Amino acid sequence: MSEDKKILKKAHEKTIESKVEKDQEQEENNLRRIETLEKEKDDFKNKWLRSKADYQNLEKQSIQRISQEILKKKLNLLLEFITIYEDFIRAQDSLSKNNVDTSGIEIIRKNMEKILSENNIVPIVAIGKPFDPQIHEAISMVEDDSVDEGTIIQEVAKGYYAEEAILKPSKVIVSKK
Repeated sequence: MSEDKKILKKAHEKTIESKVEKDQEQEENNLRRIETLEKEKDDFKNKWLRSKADYQNLEKQSIQRISQEILKKKLNLLLEFITIYEDFIRAQDSLSKNNVDTSGIEIIRKNMEKILSENNIVPIVAIGKPFDPQIHEAISMVEDDSVDEGTIIQEVAKGYYAEEAILKPSKVIVSKK
């Protein structure tokens, strides 16, 4: 082999080595870039998942808050409705004592009772029961030896449950010894 061929061969080998080194360097750069992009993708995915969870939590809280507010407004309206219902009962009782026909009031009262029932409003049974400050409001105490102390002997105003919660406590007179 001639000296020129050897020089050309060496130069060609160096060019190939240089190109291989550049390709390896480029491949390493590409791998680092892929790794960086995968980390960014994972970060974005995690941020998205957190944001989605935050949104879902906010949505649940908002629905719960709105539902509670609607229930509160509904119960307040029903409480006002009960006041009117009780006025009809008093009017009917008063008119009946004066021998006035109350059949029209009776129909209205039945319709009102239907509305209360449809909304799960149930009267509290108080007479003869032990006094419970959670559901009764004592307006007076009267000595009565015929019943145990703390027994409700008279109901002055009816109380009502609204789906196991107390909508309006019963106003009662309680026995004492």
